[in-house]
Amino acid sequence: MKYRDQIERAAALIKKSTGFYSLTGAGLSTESGIPDFRTPGEGIWEKFDPIETSSVEVLQNNPRVFYESAFNRFASITMAEPNPGHYALAKMEEIGLLKGLVTQNIDGLHVKAGSHQIWEVHGHLRSGYCQGCKKRYPFEELVHQVELKRIPPVCRNCFDVLRPDVVLFGDPMPPIFYEAEDTLRSNCDLMLAAGSSLVVYPVAFLPRLAKKLIIINLLPTEYDHAAEVVIREKCSKALADLAEALATN
Repeated sequence: MKYRDQIERAAALIKKSTGFYSLTGAGLSTESGIPDFRTPGEGIWEKFDPIETSSVEVLQNNPRVFYESAFNRFASITMAEPNPGHYALAKMEEIGLLKGLVTQNIDGLHVKAGSHQIWEVHGHLRSGYCQGCKKRYPFEELVHQVELKRIPPVCRNCFDVLRPDVVLFGDPMPPIFYEAEDTLRSNCDLMLAAGSSLVVYPVAFLPRLAKKLIIINLLPTEYDHAAEVVIREKCSKALADLAEALATN
């Protein structure tokens, strides 16, 4: 099937759907300058062992290593801006077709692009909190302390170590994940998975909850055989073209 036909087929499926949701992964945000984690030859985890730098165990037992090795990557992500793919999904929600989206990304770009019904199941970088008393802080407070060489940053209330509001290796999934799972199980008749390798569980289980599936991803996934449409294109282009097709048809 040619690319244009794939877009038209996906648009037709979406228009017939009564419960259309999206799942997005790192491939959507690479075009906003955020490197992904697993692409062969390019992924972050080929350069840094996450268990040695970005896990809960490291944060709790050696917070200086966590903040010196992992935190700069988190801070740099907050400078990114949405690309056409993020805006396309926000538009699909605005015109009443997309009921909500689940994202594996912590970059907050869906929020910046104007999406509203979002489940950020791996957390986000808008805030952080104290590991001791649980007092919450804007993420900028963590950045400010690190810039002042207060490493690790500490709580102004109890002086325990602060951490970002993201799911680290070794963390349990947050309640918002189970909220998303329940919603999809009850309501999702069509899912659009964009920019996700669909190998990171438990999020990779979610496409099984949809009756039908559309995939936009440059590389093959284990769900390709089950999808109604598989589009091998960059997310920003495919999503923008899909949003245009939905708006004009």
